[in-house]
Amino acid sequence: MENNLTSAVKITTRVERLGIVASPVGPYQVEGVLNPAVYHDRDGHLIVMMRSVAHGNQSRLEMIRQLWADGKPVVDADGNEAPYERVGFALVPQAAYERRRRIDESGKSVTIGGEGCEDPRVTFIAELDRYMMCYTAFGLAGPRIALAWSQDGYKWHRLGLLDIPETFGLHPDDKDAAFFPEPVMSPSGEVSLALYHRPMTNIPARDGMDVVQSTLAAAPTDRQCIRIAYIPLYAVRADFANILKVTESELVFAPLDAWGTFKCGAGTAPVKITRGLLAGNLLEIFHGVDQFASATRPSGYQGRYAGGVMLHDGDEPHRIKYVSPEPAIKPETRDELEGIVNNVVFPTGIVERADLATHDDEHVYDVFYGMADRLIGRFRLWVVVAAL
Repeated sequence: MENNLTSAVKITTRVERLGIVASPVGPYQVEGVLNPAVYHDRDGHLIVMMRSVAHGNQSRLEMIRQLWADGKPVVDADGNEAPYERVGFALVPQAAYERRRRIDESGKSVTIGGEGCEDPRVTFIAELDRYMMCYTAFGLAGPRIALAWSQDGYKWHRLGLLDIPETFGLHPDDKDAAFFPEPVMSPSGEVSLALYHRPMTNIPARDGMDVVQSTLAAAPTDRQCIRIAYIPLYAVRADFANILKVTESELVFAPLDAWGTFKCGAGTAPVKITRGLLAGNLLEIFHGVDQFASATRPSGYQGRYAGGVMLHDGDEPHRIKYVSPEPAIKPETRDELEGIVNNVVFPTGIVERADLATHDDEHVYDVFYGMADRLIGRFRLWVVVAAL
């Protein structure tokens, strides 16, 4: 990991929580709404594509929309933002790789520990003039990265499962995928489309230690890490179906010593910074997981999901240029501390609020996040840069 910005600039962050965007309503959301993708449609309106979880951990991808104009939410005469309106489902579990079904003794089809379409991230890629969605397909084989595309951001077309060669030796269970907005240079020097992914390597208990202790005793690069997968652009231009075929995968970020020590993964899709001292770099909000001794379970642990800022080189994103030395946001409110899974802040959607910036080196974003796997919240993030 390169961190060559820290000697040239000072980066400070500030967060303000803006409240709940969505909470469970109706049978398709009885087990929570969480981990949304966020993007603008062709007319500039904001779409929030959330994971809606029905009974039995069956996940669908559902869209709500907020009216925007001139790069900001539409407001009424009293200054209140336009409400979010329901659009409908983007994907429901239909493909074989999204379903986990068996026939029980009565002849009824039942799910086996959940199924469906989970945790979307959406990126508009101008080079393709399409919206590209990565999501976790939870089928019989386990969690896998699946891709879909859309021309307008509303009607989605499945492409299938991401094809990562077995010769790479990576764990087949995979999550936290999100495309970069522009073609980049791969480590081998190939102009490529790129996306995050997180193979779900599990370290078993050993030497008298439990799983948590064994994981923390292992080298950080042996834990669950952020990788970037690359798909050659020339191959996609020749045949769009080739967007499923990964030719390189680079480990770019491992768990930190100060926080996020247990595992880490991508959060939001990356966004390009276009002005100021950071112009040309790519920013994302990633997540890091820690394990603490549980106050309620003497022999157990309580995990904590927190979020931080990461900057990538805009041309070669495997070059990491800055990482938050401490979490930018961590669970603090009741809705973040208590839910389906306690103690979780999971940022997955980001939109720039250039209208709120006061100078070129103040970057303002609204970040949408899962709150304890039950609700969707929004916080405002300021990233302020000063030359040293």
